[in-house]
Amino acid sequence: MSKQLPVKVDMEKIVSLCRRRGFIFPSSEIYGGLSSCWDYGPLGVELKRNIKQAWWQAVVHERDDMVGLDASILMHPQVWVASGHLEGFTDPLVECQNCNQRFRPDQVLVGEVHRQNVFLGYASGVNKEEYDKNWLEVLSQHPTPGGMFRVEPTEPKTLQDFLDDRSKIPCPFCKAIGQFTDPRLFNLMFKTFMGPIEDSASVVYLRPETAQGMFVNFENVVNTTRKRLPFGIAQTGKAFRNEITTGNFIFRSREFEQMEIEFFVKSGTDKEWFNYWVKERLNWYINLGIKKDNLRLRQHMKKELAHYALDCYDIEYLFPMGWAELEGIANRGDFDLVQHAKYSGKSLEYFDDETKEHYVPYVIEPSAGVDRSVLAVLCDAYDEELDNGEIRVLLHLHPTLAPIKVAVLPLSRRGPLVQVAKQIYADLRQCWIVQYDDAQSIGRRYRRQDEIGTPFCVTIDFQSLEDNQATIRERDSMNQIRVPISTLKTVLAAKFSGEPLFVLSPGGQIWKGGENG
Repeated sequence: MSKQLPVKVDMEKIVSLCRRRGFIFPSSEIYGGLSSCWDYGPLGVELKRNIKQAWWQAVVHERDDMVGLDASILMHPQVWVASGHLEGFTDPLVECQNCNQRFRPDQVLVGEVHRQNVFLGYASGVNKEEYDKNWLEVLSQHPTPGGMFRVEPTEPKTLQDFLDDRSKIPCPFCKAIGQFTDPRLFNLMFKTFMGPIEDSASVVYLRPETAQGMFVNFENVVNTTRKRLPFGIAQTGKAFRNEITTGNFIFRSREFEQMEIEFFVKSGTDKEWFNYWVKERLNWYINLGIKKDNLRLRQHMKKELAHYALDCYDIEYLFPMGWAELEGIANRGDFDLVQHAKYSGKSLEYFDDETKEHYVPYVIEPSAGVDRSVLAVLCDAYDEELDNGEIRVLLHLHPTLAPIKVAVLPLSRRGPLVQVAKQIYADLRQCWIVQYDDAQSIGRRYRRQDEIGTPFCVTIDFQSLEDNQATIRERDSMNQIRVPISTLKTVLAAKFSGEPLFVLSPGGQIWKGGENG
């Protein structure tokens, strides 16, 4: 019988699991890696693909008012002039003169370190976990006579609050004190050149978002699909930002993937549709198994809003480093289509053939990060249980998202058993991603599958040769049933659809076999 342990999901556990089981690796690792760039391994690429497919299914295939698009990463440079990215897509950054690392002042946490009302110095970090660690390190450098007693780190502010007096603030990277420069503006777009000659006429940019490809194709989509407002365009794809303050694993990186919708509506209906999409997108995460308590909505204050935004909500997730944005839903008004019409000279008005009106639609934009969704799913699914004196690590992944749906485990490598197992493996992989595993004890194999989130294991034992039945083991409960091999596909399909494990088909029975066979 397993007992759930109180688990604090820290980033180190998630990073270790991802590396150990082939979800995510550092990019170019044999050359020492490349800062904030990541490669998705065999399991990670399946998880990522499943998240994108679940999103596409929900927002495109199950709706009559949405179409898809796959726009080019490289676009005409005027696109970024019109969108404001070329002039306004900048961050104020400070640089540490000791290690030359650059940081956004509003993303560096800074706090005073005190003991018994005595000021000991400052601590800094690029996330709460790092800040707390550095805070306690400063404290440990000033031991108290008679021994230490427990002190909690103070609630931090940001470096932005200390810019006028930063002479005593340590760099979160190298710990050098008082080495920050004045803030300077840096453009976050990656610049490259089109063609063999590198001059100003051949400059192009790697897109910093997928949204603009949908705006510039608005007229094409209207003309070819004959969609009437309200309707949306959905797109997934890579985007690139020369982020300075990266970190927190895959939460913020320079190359990332987005899932974005541009939903076009008539002015006057935009508030109603905005509220609809806020609720719709929040429910999508809940339906994929993310705990409600780990999700929240945060409305942007007026001073936070982009200059074009009429309203904006963030769906935030409680990551190991604290609450942070998972997806943003913005009411962008008519800014984007007006801008592209102005700079391109092409009218992007919509003609309503029912009211005979010409007008520029407003846009509601739900914008989600694929990589952040992967991280949230992994953090939310991670669990540890005490089972027979050992810690069982498992991922409670929703079956839709699990990289491996079924594992086929023969109890032995002996010929007749392997033959049956291989046939089952061949049959099941026509329907799902299936893994065949015959290495080590059955208990160890169950643990491996638990750790990667496989919902069901099918075990073939020596009795299977006599009764033509196999055992199905459920990941979360570790309960088992035994069913005829000929019904495996039907039974598993029912379980994936939500049928309880102990609802048995003809010939099925509850099985009492142990975890070790």
